[in-house]
Amino acid sequence: MGSIATGGQLGAIVLAAGEGTRMRSSTPKPLHELCGRAMVLHILDALAMIDVDRVVVVVGHQAERVRAAIIDGAPQGLDVQFVTQEQQRGTGDAVSIALSAFDHFREGDDLLVMPADTPLLTSTTLANLVRRHRAVDTAVTLLSTTLEDPTGYGRILRARDGRVCGIVEQADATEQEQLIREINTSIYCFRAALVGPALRRISASNAQGELYLTDIVGVLFEAGYQSDALVGDQDEVAGVNDRLQLAAAEAVMRRRINESWMRRGINLEDPDGTMIDWSVVLHADTQILAGTSLRGHCEVGGGCRIGPHAVIEDARIGENVIIRSAEIRGATVGNAATIESFCQLGPDAQVADAEVLEAFTKRP
Repeated sequence: MGSIATGGQLGAIVLAAGEGTRMRSSTPKPLHELCGRAMVLHILDALAMIDVDRVVVVVGHQAERVRAAIIDGAPQGLDVQFVTQEQQRGTGDAVSIALSAFDHFREGDDLLVMPADTPLLTSTTLANLVRRHRAVDTAVTLLSTTLEDPTGYGRILRARDGRVCGIVEQADATEQEQLIREINTSIYCFRAALVGPALRRISASNAQGELYLTDIVGVLFEAGYQSDALVGDQDEVAGVNDRLQLAAAEAVMRRRINESWMRRGINLEDPDGTMIDWSVVLHADTQILAGTSLRGHCEVGGGCRIGPHAVIEDARIGENVIIRSAEIRGATVGNAATIESFCQLGPDAQVADAEVLEAFTKRP
């Protein structure tokens, strides 16, 4: 993304401590995958593309498992550190714990805060949020959006002059406040020096008995500081709290991936019925036919024709290859080879240049 704007250092806190009980899974919520990549890693990918000096991930539930996945999969060059929230006492408590990693920040520095369950968030939106925050020079700029049905989300409160004056959670909202359709996405850009003092002024006197990070927006407003909101795209800022929302988010991300490849010279016969993981590499003039899945770390050379209904995972495919409805996992296929329908190739299989495999062939 290049330089965001003039300003001091920029840090980021990613909240990944929650259990995610609505997922009904032994897998920690931040590690559920979209297009072959954990949700929290998609967030780190977006942060890696803007000028972030340090990222602190707050872990808690299955902390070691989350930490290991991030260490293994985080973008190269991104400064990621970890803090642990031993007890789940709310987002305000989580951010308070994370602030210890930013003791070198000074006046003029800024701090992004976001949950680990918004995997569709893009670097463009994050950069726009920081630019808006620094241009307007506010204490906090939050990302909001408007929903037809805002049930379950915190509502944005505005003063008579239109300024953001607070956020009220669903469980604490009055009937009138529940009619508000502008909702909080839990994505913020703060003036870093104000976060600690504001957190010390919030309390857990709410329906959940937790320290809400949202409460510091009202604290800053009452102290005379300016707050602002940038309205974001509904799909992009959507949180993932259950399996239905995970499937909806994956559909959006698959569409993004497929559109990106088509713009780069890949022909997709049926984009809606084609599954391409984030880590796949394709080369120009390749045709992907309907019902094909390309998964894991696989690379497909230029001029290939793949499918229909092929399954290729962690494989290396040469140039000008024809693969019909075959299953290829971990194999290597040479240039100009042809693999007919119902072939199965395993991790040790190799297909030579220009070799033709008849239908139903199996190789280990």
